[in-house]
Amino acid sequence: MYKAYKFRLYLNKEQEIIVNKTFGCTRFIYNYFLNKIKENKKYIKTYDMCKEIKELVIIYPWLKEVDSCALRNAVFNLEDSFKNYFSKRSKYPNFKNRNSKQRYRTSFIGSEYKGHKYENIKVDLKRRIITLPKLKEVKIRGYRNIKEIKGKIINATIEKELTGKYYVSVIYKQEETITSKRKAESIVGIDVGIKTLITLSDGTKYDNKKIINKYEKRIKRLQRKISRQEKNSKKYIDTKQRLAVLHNKIKNGRRYYIIKVTNEITKKYDIIVSEKLKISKMLKNAKISKSLSDASINKIFERIRWKAKELGKYYYQIDTYYPSSKTCSHCGNETEITNNLNIRKWECIKCHMINDRDINASINIMFEGLKMHYIR
Repeated sequence: MYKAYKFRLYLNKEQEIIVNKTFGCTRFIYNYFLNKIKENKKYIKTYDMCKEIKELVIIYPWLKEVDSCALRNAVFNLEDSFKNYFSKRSKYPNFKNRNSKQRYRTSFIGSEYKGHKYENIKVDLKRRIITLPKLKEVKIRGYRNIKEIKGKIINATIEKELTGKYYVSVIYKQEETITSKRKAESIVGIDVGIKTLITLSDGTKYDNKKIINKYEKRIKRLQRKISRQEKNSKKYIDTKQRLAVLHNKIKNGRRYYIIKVTNEITKKYDIIVSEKLKISKMLKNAKISKSLSDASINKIFERIRWKAKELGKYYYQIDTYYPSSKTCSHCGNETEITNNLNIRKWECIKCHMINDRDINASINIMFEGLKMHYIR
C-alpha cells in the first residue's frame, strides 16, 4: 500500500535558491524534449531521453547544480503526459512556464556499505526535519500526533504554491494492515444536500458552511483587477498571489470541515450508507452548480469510504435512482410532491405522517443499506 504524507517546508535563503533552480532546470528538460518531439513529429523513447540528459549536462553546466534524479523524473513526467494523451485521458502536453504552480520530484536512493547506511531522503518527526538531496536538512511542520512513519520511502515531491509556501509530499510503501471487520452494532443513513450538507437518519444535521460566500466578493474584485493588468507584470503577479491566498483559504476551510464531519460519523457508526450520486450530471444544472461544487460531496464520500475501511467498518452506496425522497419511511407509500425542491416537509396521504424531507430520505437510505449488508 502506498501512502503520501504532506509537510510544510521552511527553507532558508540558500535552500530556497536551490529549490527555485531545480524548478527551472526540470522545466527546461521537460520543455526541451517536448519541443523536440513536436519538431520531429515522433515520440522519443524515455530511455533515449534519459541518455541525452548526460549530453545536455555537458552543454549546459548549470544543470549540474541541481539534483540529477529530479532531471530524470521530469522525463518520466513527460512520458506520463503522453501516455494520458494517447489513452485519450487528457489533451496534448503543453509547455511549462514559471508563473504556474512549480514542482519537482526526486527519487529515494538507499545503500549500505561496511555497516554504514546511506539514504538521500530521511524524515525525522522527533526533530521535525526532513533530509532531501542537495538541500540537506530542512525544517518541516505537520503530523504532530505521529512519532514515526513506518515503511519504505519511494519518492518526494517538492512544490511551491502560488501563495509562496513550500510543501513536500513523501510517498511511503507500507504493509497493508488488514483490519478485521467489526461486529455491526449501529447503522446510519446519510442524505446529502445543499441547504443542509449532511442529514443523518438519527436526526442529526450538519450545516453547509458555504465557505465560498465568505470570500466571493473579494475574489470577484481581484479578478476584475487582474483582468485590467498587464500579463506577467509585477502588479499582475502580486494580484495573482493574493487570489491564490483566498482560494487556498477556501480549500483549507472545506478540507477541515469535511475531516471533522466524516471523522465523527465513521467513529460513531459501524454501518454507513449513502446514495451513489452522479455529481457531473448534477453540475449541469446552473441553479445548483455553484453550491454543489462548494459542498465537495464526492470528497465526503471518498473520505468516508477509506476511513470506514481503515477502522474495519462497513460502507455501502445505494442505487442512484432509488426514490429515497419520494417514499414515506413509515408506510412505504410513494408521492410526487417532493419533486418540488422547495417543499421541506410533507404529509403522507396514506398514514398521515408529517415527514421532514431530508430525515425521511436518510431513513430510507439506511433501510436499503441494511438490506445490502445482510444480502452480501
